[in-house]
Amino acid sequence: MSIKMRVLYYSNKGKMETLARTIADKFELAINAVDVIPPAYSCDKERLVIMGISVGDEPADQLRLFCRELTKVRTQNVALYVDGKPAGIQKIKDALKEAGTNVIEETFTVKGGLPFKFAKSASDEEKAAILAWAERVVAQLQ
Repeated sequence: MSIKMRVLYYSNKGKMETLARTIADKFELAINAVDVIPPAYSCDKERLVIMGISVGDEPADQLRLFCRELTKVRTQNVALYVDGKPAGIQKIKDALKEAGTNVIEETFTVKGGLPFKFAKSASDEEKAAILAWAERVVAQLQ
């Protein structure tokens, strides 16, 4: 199951980073394939970008601008795991679609936990559930 992919996250909740690293480990991605949004290295010809985001009713400008720049040249597909409000999540999906990338229909919902970077724990059940979701996403792209 090897495709060109990255895992990015935008959240002040440490659990979202932990889940990003769990996905990256499963797919044996390079260390620089996991990053915060905006990433240190821009996306380029990715088959899939998995984004973990925490969002309220209105996405932060930095997140919205990043999503608007994810054109088909940068990534063909985006899959979202989210912690947040439906209105904000929909605005992110709309920004991605306007940029021209395909948004994977199945969104994974995370109970984000405490809003602290140091609170990074995710249960084995949460890790197993997000890995099952990520495997379904990758399988449908192959």
